[in-house]
Amino acid sequence: MQSSRPTSPTDSPRIVVLTADPEFEDGVRATFATAARIDLHVIGGRVSQNRPDDFADATVVVADLGDAAEAELAALEQIMRRIGNDLQVIAVTQDFDGTVARRLMQMRVADCLVKPVAPIELVRTCARVANTAAKVTTTEAQTFTFLPAVGGAGVTTLAVQSAMLLLNAGTRSKTSTCLVDLDFQHGACADYLDIEPRLDLGEIEPRPERLDRQLLEVMLSYHASGLAVVAAPNRPAEMRLFDPDVVTRLLDLVSSHFDFVVFDMPRTWFSWTDSVLLGSNKVFIVSETTVPSLRQARQLLGAIRERLGDDVRPQVIVNRFEQKLFSPGLRRADIERAIGGAIAGYVPNHYGLVREAIDRGVPLDEIKPGNKVTAQLKKFLLAQADNKLGKESVAEKDRGPRNRGVTLGDGARSMIAP
Repeated sequence: MQSSRPTSPTDSPRIVVLTADPEFEDGVRATFATAARIDLHVIGGRVSQNRPDDFADATVVVADLGDAAEAELAALEQIMRRIGNDLQVIAVTQDFDGTVARRLMQMRVADCLVKPVAPIELVRTCARVANTAAKVTTTEAQTFTFLPAVGGAGVTTLAVQSAMLLLNAGTRSKTSTCLVDLDFQHGACADYLDIEPRLDLGEIEPRPERLDRQLLEVMLSYHASGLAVVAAPNRPAEMRLFDPDVVTRLLDLVSSHFDFVVFDMPRTWFSWTDSVLLGSNKVFIVSETTVPSLRQARQLLGAIRERLGDDVRPQVIVNRFEQKLFSPGLRRADIERAIGGAIAGYVPNHYGLVREAIDRGVPLDEIKPGNKVTAQLKKFLLAQADNKLGKESVAEKDRGPRNRGVTLGDGARSMIAP
């Protein structure tokens, strides 16, 4: 995810209008004809007929969606996803209803107008959005998603340790990092860290508008290291289905208040899974070093590509990898032939070290600094995260005091296999 591009107050704002409506185009040209300090550029045709490169440098884009057909909404969603927060969009529709409103809200458009649009209203809206783009820089999290190829592949262990690594990767201070356990039925992140899960989606779902920054803070758990965790209490005997809008709203809120967010995903594909994968900077499929697991990983790669196209490019992490001299087991060449060019890397098998870290609820480096598991995770993560490391976090400055009432337990806990 990208941060919005600040515009100098001395620059002429560039307003790009996308429309296939000749009458609306004539009205726009007449409206802005006397505005000498506005750089107006009108692009004819539907939103679905345009490319992001045509208006990537715009201050504000006015997107005429016509009757808000699904093709137009999907095209605008794809454009905004590719350009990120750099794009300030005012949506214009012929009609407006609750379904369209939800879609536009999820896209985070700056405003929405309904035809016929009064000229003065269009000018005021463009001016307000342009001023907001010039004065405010919104910081979005770098997001890393871990998806299991099979059960027991170690996805939670890698997600937890990756979050710890990102938390401590800053050169001057800790970065603001949040670990989100999206397995609402069998999630284990809170257990691995020995903290109390506080997320109550059942309370949020009837009134999702209540979910704001203050309520999020109440539902965050904090590890003694400073890592923030979003996790719900386990309900192993329940099949928990939630409104995808509630989950999306939660994830958007988390992403806007942290530098780094790590998602621990369930194997089951839910209605909100597409949105999580599409919004991630990096998606890792975690596989064991076994033939069935690698086959599952290859099938999952193919399913994601078929479903989401080139917008998501997942890579496979081969976990618990061992290759001993003269061993009859799988070799790297075998694995790479099976997976192709989508290998992110290999994490060595250090079962005893990982088990001790889980039992104690601490990072691997606290038990053995410079261990090989952490060293490999650094290769996967830090190149992607470099643009945020060493910089003071806007989210950290704005968040205010935290409730750190939950600390690590002194007693040993039941072992959970990594």
